[in-house]
Amino acid sequence: MTDRIREFLRNRREEGPCVVVDLDVVRSNYSALAHALPDTRVFYAVKANPAPEVLSLLAELGSCFDCASVAEIEMAMAAGATPDRISFGNTIKKERDIERAFNLGVRLFSVDCKAEVEKIARVAHGAKIFCRILCDGAGADWPLSRKFGCVPEMAADVLEHGHRLGLDAYGISFHVGSQQKNVEAWDSALASASAIFRECAERGIQLSLVNLGGGFPARYLQDVPAAEAYGEAIFRALSRHFGNSIPDTIIEPGRGMVGAAGMIEAEVVLISKKSEDDPVRWVYLDIGKFGGLAETMDEAIRYPIRTPRDGDAVEPCVLAGPTCDSADVLYEKTPVLLPVSLAIGDKVLIEATGAYTTTYSAVAFNGFDPLRSYVI
Repeated sequence: MTDRIREFLRNRREEGPCVVVDLDVVRSNYSALAHALPDTRVFYAVKANPAPEVLSLLAELGSCFDCASVAEIEMAMAAGATPDRISFGNTIKKERDIERAFNLGVRLFSVDCKAEVEKIARVAHGAKIFCRILCDGAGADWPLSRKFGCVPEMAADVLEHGHRLGLDAYGISFHVGSQQKNVEAWDSALASASAIFRECAERGIQLSLVNLGGGFPARYLQDVPAAEAYGEAIFRALSRHFGNSIPDTIIEPGRGMVGAAGMIEAEVVLISKKSEDDPVRWVYLDIGKFGGLAETMDEAIRYPIRTPRDGDAVEPCVLAGPTCDSADVLYEKTPVLLPVSLAIGDKVLIEATGAYTTTYSAVAFNGFDPLRSYVI
């Protein structure tokens, strides 16, 4: 926790959980990523945290923006981004949304099939398209391996289809999985990308771009490699597979940009046991899966938790949220070690929660307010 967040929470008197994001950490993360890959443009994944203050800071720093919807495009533009700094990176788009984005000036669109290409060709003639390919996501805590992308063998056909319909077949994209801790994970995807570049060249289509996606991690319970390690490994892979003809590259960090910048303050609502001899306590917080902690699904993301009683003896606890839904359990397969002295009413701090929390928070499930957000 930064001193700025600590001071903010010390003076806060409101009820209910909140997340506090420190812009100084965002600024530092942007600088680290930009320096680690100096020839690569940064397209911040707006979906991670679209707070206006975060977007405005990144726009001021020179970031571009990866947007999943027209609403996110409008947020990025309101923060100061020009359309040439925006990618419509969702491969699943309504035709009218493609048209709206094109009319706003956006020219870079993601595809992964011929049907999506045809939508773009009808309403955004001359736009640039990049084809997303499947990537196994091995080594990632939150793989993204099935819903988006086509097999690499299909990509050249998709891009040629766009070329014949008057679009600019521009490049290839992939995503090695969110919270990717293996710095070498980009190598096999870049091998596939280089093969597609060669196949397209044989068809008379010169690709220019490789979108390296996201995957850059935040630190949760374990240390993660520094940005420099990712930059060095990615550059080695680019050189290995593209030689002296390295294409333009972009990255789409979300979690790695804002995850470590945020801290949730929550409150213990109840502590109980399911039987008198149960060795495991249940600790219920005033925030759960539906309040912004959806990434605890399958216990994929395990957030560090701090309490005012750290240092006391600990015992295993199931951690759950406050709603009347049996799915609202955060950690049960692997219980959390919490102080035996933890009491109802204690405040707890959930670290590294700057990404994918406010945007996952339900509007009013069970009548609970959405997660409050403060940016300092």
